[in-house]
Amino acid sequence: MNSFSELITQRRSIRKFTSEPLDAEQVELILKAGLKSPTSKNAKPWRFIAIEDKELLAQLSLCKKMASRLIADCALAIVVAVDPLTSSVWIEDGSIASIMMQLQAEDLGLGSCWVQIRDRYTASETSSEEYVKDLLDIPMQLQVLSIIAFGHKDQEKPPHDEEKLEWEKVHIGKYK
Repeated sequence: MNSFSELITQRRSIRKFTSEPLDAEQVELILKAGLKSPTSKNAKPWRFIAIEDKELLAQLSLCKKMASRLIADCALAIVVAVDPLTSSVWIEDGSIASIMMQLQAEDLGLGSCWVQIRDRYTASETSSEEYVKDLLDIPMQLQVLSIIAFGHKDQEKPPHDEEKLEWEKVHIGKYK
């Protein structure tokens, strides 16, 4: 990418991936982006679980009733777990880390998609968070916020259309 503006214009949620694996350098850069993300009071309450094993990805793809099947076909899934005892703004800290990793993936020409876990349920009405925690042996004190799926894009989406930006949602000075 030539600029940050171009990067955020191009980045779209990608739900279809090729079977090509990521190389070690790509995985490392994505994880570094998460580790470099800002946190409240520099608490760094997040933990990242990186998964490339296809069998485990298939099991992880069952973590929600809908909108999680794409995990089975991604090259890498990163589970974002956060310690609420370390930071009262754990949701924000984990969210920032998640988008930083997604932006890094886009900069590498890769696709990504956020899969919401917090407050979601499996097809059998089990908490998605408990399903993921049990599957991956995540300690009880951590909260699972999201799973970010990464891979080589197997779909093209047009960039955001600046003509369709909803400027009416921007207020200057006061909400009017």
